[in-house]
Amino acid sequence: MMRTALFPGSFDPFTMGHMDILRSALKMFDKVIVAVGYNSTKSGFFHPALRVEIIKDATSGLENVEVCSYRGLTVDFCKKMGASCIIRGLRTTTDFEMESVIAQANRKMAPDILSIFIPAGHEYSFISSTVVRDVLVNGGSARCFLPKNVDIDKYLKLREG
Repeated sequence: MMRTALFPGSFDPFTMGHMDILRSALKMFDKVIVAVGYNSTKSGFFHPALRVEIIKDATSGLENVEVCSYRGLTVDFCKKMGASCIIRGLRTTTDFEMESVIAQANRKMAPDILSIFIPAGHEYSFISSTVVRDVLVNGGSARCFLPKNVDIDKYLKLREG
C-alpha cells in the first residue's frame, strides 16, 4: 500500500523552509502532495495558480511529489486524494501552538487522518513567506530564501501582468 501525505499551505511563496519540510516528509512517505489552499479571507501576494507553478519549478528535481490546489476543508481533500497524513512544518513554539489546535480540530472531524509536525532545520527556521513577500514588495532580492529552481523575477512579471 502506498503511503501518501498531504502538505497543505498557502505557500505565498514557497520558500527554502517549505522545501526542507518537504524533503523530510519524502523520507517518510511514498508520495507527498503539496497542496495550495485557497483561503477566502486572504487575497494573497501571488495568485494560487502562480503558487502552484512556483512549487512545480521548485520541486522539478524531486520524485514522488505532486503539486495541486484545493478549496474547502483540508481533511476532505486528504480523503479525496487518498492521503492518510497531513504534514505541517514548525519554525517556532508559536507555530506549534497554532498548528496543534488545527490538528485537534482535524482529528475530531477525521479521526483516521493524522497530523505530523516536522520542525524546519535551524538554517531555515527564520524564513517565513511573510518575510519573503516583504523583501519582494520592497524591491529586494529574495533569491537566498527561495529554492534555486525558482525564477522569481518571471513570477513577479506574471503577477503584475
